[in-house]
Amino acid sequence: MASALELRSELDRSVGNPPEIKAVCLDIDDTLVDFTSAARSALFTLIGRDDMWPAWQHTTDEYVARAVAGELDPKTMRLQRTKAFLTDMGVLLDDETVQVLEDRRQTQMCSGWRLFTDALPCLDWMRAAGLKLAAVTNASGPAQRDKMACLGLTRFFDAVVIAGERGVAKPASGIFHAACQELQVNPSNAVHIGDRLDLDAIGARDAGLHAIWLNREDEPAAHAPADVHVIADLTELPSLLVSEYVTPSVSVPAPRC
Repeated sequence: MASALELRSELDRSVGNPPEIKAVCLDIDDTLVDFTSAARSALFTLIGRDDMWPAWQHTTDEYVARAVAGELDPKTMRLQRTKAFLTDMGVLLDDETVQVLEDRRQTQMCSGWRLFTDALPCLDWMRAAGLKLAAVTNASGPAQRDKMACLGLTRFFDAVVIAGERGVAKPASGIFHAACQELQVNPSNAVHIGDRLDLDAIGARDAGLHAIWLNREDEPAAHAPADVHVIADLTELPSLLVSEYVTPSVSVPAPRC
């Protein structure tokens, strides 16, 4: 039997009523912050080559999941992740040496963090439009809060939901529902934007939120579900919110980037 929410959504579609959006959830890394560029540069500093990025991502995902599950604290996670990665490359080092290398990599990465040029104008527009905002990130610990503060992002958000602090990560529904609970909105009145189709867009949709995939890398979008909107950058977000949804204010001019 369909729930009341599903029946209401079906009725809205049948009569052409756009859904009402009161809150926007946003991913941080590679959505607002150009994380990959900084991380790849730092990895090159660590190993002197640029072809191992997929392997680094795979190892990082494995160890971050362990940190989110509470098996490892963030510092131990970074040490063990880097040691495992180097071991897989055939480089066997003691913990002290690995820690020195990881600290150097981390410092290099942090110095390279930059906001995408469309991030602040879009955030300014959404605040002016009266939307509640939540950051929803799969980061593993307090370093994400430090990053947001250093880049001037914290002031925009009514809630910051970090996987490593909640013990649940995207695409699990729990992290999206936690954000909606903090914002005091129903999932049906919230939309989530992120750079990952699987973790962000499909995860949010399955949790009952509206979903927007930020496809900055111009990946083939044909496999995106019909109920997931696709945008190439955040300059497209205000017009999408105004044209497809009912938002608190539609009189705020779109940002110029």
